[in-house]
Amino acid sequence: MSHSSPPEQHSSINPPVFWISAVLLLLLVIYASVFQSHAQNLFAEVQGWIIGNVSWFYILAVAIILGTVVFLGISRYGDIKLGPDHSTPDYSSTTWFAMLFSAGMGIGLMFFGVAEPVMHFLKPPLGEGGTVLAAGEAMRITFFHWGLHAWAIYAIVALILAYFSYRHGLPLTLRSALYPLIGERIYGPIGHAVDIFAIIGTVFGVATSLGFGVSQINTGLNALFGVPVSTPVQIGLIIGTTLLATLSVVSGLDKGIRRLSELNLGLAVLLLLMVVLLGPTVLILQTFVQNTGGYLSEIVSRTLNLYAYQPTDWIGGWTLFYWGWWLAWSPFVGLFIARISRGRTIREFVMGVLLVPTAFTLLWMTVFGNTAIHMILDQGLRDLAQAVDQDTSLALFAFLEHFPFSTAISTLAVVMVVVFFVTSADSGAMVVDMLASGGQENTPIRQRIFWASSMGLVAIALLLADGLKALQTATIASALPFTIALLCSMRGLLKALKLDATKRGLRHQALAISPTASRGAGNWQRRLRTLAMFPRRTHVQRFISEVGLPACHSVSEEWRRQGYECSVEEGEEGSVTLKVGPSDDPFVYQIKPQAYAMPSFVMSDTTGEERKYFRAEVHLREGGQDHDVMGWSKDEVIGDILDHFERHMHFLHLVG
Repeated sequence: MSHSSPPEQHSSINPPVFWISAVLLLLLVIYASVFQSHAQNLFAEVQGWIIGNVSWFYILAVAIILGTVVFLGISRYGDIKLGPDHSTPDYSSTTWFAMLFSAGMGIGLMFFGVAEPVMHFLKPPLGEGGTVLAAGEAMRITFFHWGLHAWAIYAIVALILAYFSYRHGLPLTLRSALYPLIGERIYGPIGHAVDIFAIIGTVFGVATSLGFGVSQINTGLNALFGVPVSTPVQIGLIIGTTLLATLSVVSGLDKGIRRLSELNLGLAVLLLLMVVLLGPTVLILQTFVQNTGGYLSEIVSRTLNLYAYQPTDWIGGWTLFYWGWWLAWSPFVGLFIARISRGRTIREFVMGVLLVPTAFTLLWMTVFGNTAIHMILDQGLRDLAQAVDQDTSLALFAFLEHFPFSTAISTLAVVMVVVFFVTSADSGAMVVDMLASGGQENTPIRQRIFWASSMGLVAIALLLADGLKALQTATIASALPFTIALLCSMRGLLKALKLDATKRGLRHQALAISPTASRGAGNWQRRLRTLAMFPRRTHVQRFISEVGLPACHSVSEEWRRQGYECSVEEGEEGSVTLKVGPSDDPFVYQIKPQAYAMPSFVMSDTTGEERKYFRAEVHLREGGQDHDVMGWSKDEVIGDILDHFERHMHFLHLVG
């Protein structure tokens, strides 16, 4: 796959994307605030048209997305890495999951963990509410809305972005998802428009969540400390949350966002365990197993169920709302997940993004949802049902009131809601900053402050003008054009993976003339000495300079005489790189020193300290090739270069 680099930029922003996004955000906020009723009516009409006419498309698209993600996880493409073949994950599995969870779902679980199961229990789509049958149906519906489908939407966007960015060197912005469709034009107006769309969607999505979320924080503070539920208090909470998010995003991904995400996960597990131990423990465990079985057994029929034979507006208010919301949030969450997933194989990625957060989410919904339903159905706590029915932001705290140590547990819940909001806001600001700067990660602090504070200001403006509902509707409606583009990008991803897999298959085929055969039988003693050596960096660097570099120069000179475009470059760490062909898609052969820990069976040095040894490893464009040329002769290295080039030409022949 060939591509060229974007034009060099003297500043860290991409001016068309940055300024147009900022102006459009300002205009949309003014429109939603000043012309509030008109905006609500307009966006409601658009959403109504979508529900009435293209609900089937949303349902079908999400089904295709889930099927594609599962296929990628179990297919031969699962071994392909999101990055060069030699890359390793940037984060441990626990840290990775904590950041996935915090950005993707965290705050929704706090808001809907009690509210949604109880609402479905009281008012199911079909049948009578408040019954045992309604209880089981409520949990299956909740599992459906918060399970594999939601995470599959996030996963496919993240997978497309991470693959083309880390594997093919494209910028880590949403425009790169369109590369298989429009090629180099991603660096022009079309690419700018896609990134602008993603910025506006992310800012409004996070701002809308901030606006609605402070109502839950305010409610919790009211229940605990009698803080009045009022607009000034909520504005103060938005300002406080935004300040914390700004501090976090300024400190960077590895410090602020990572640490807050790990804190989030720890608090979530603590709250979960408290409810399990203080609530109906055995019932929770039983219902979790049964809920999971019911969810998995009905997943196909529910995925494609449009209630076409039983006309109801329930699907528009619930399933389509969720599908639209997950799709609208997916550019933000997908780009964030892509940013933290470099170095993982596609199979690892799918298992991690699809299964682990889903399992935790479903456990959470069971612990809170089934316990709440048990309180209403079996213990007769009708006041809980009434509280949820009247105000969903009160649901969690009305639920926790019925536990021992309720004040302590509710305080923990309020802290969790605040921290979840901060992580959503800071990861959102980081993503928007990357989009507005062409995928650059090390941007000036002032830019990150600008975007973090912008989200807070937008949330306050919408809260004051009661424009949150209008923007929430608009955000969901915007999912329609994005879904069409996403389906096209998925086709492009599959096409690119097929080429990648073909190249990998050729790599493992036997070479026409293997390096082993070319050395002859008489050199076996030298080969044995080389295998028994554990060289230091200086030895490998000397070998590369005295053998590898001359070999590359010899091949380069001959290829130039044949009319090829060639170059040989020396790296800072002693590596040498040969490039053949056009600059946007060359054949690359690199020899570089690669460090390894000394094997345990080798005697340590006199100091007893662990010592590293080095190999002169070969790397191609797709990454390390796992073979060491240390000790080879110049002719043997030249033979290896030609072998790999012959395979490269065979690949071009197959795919051309």
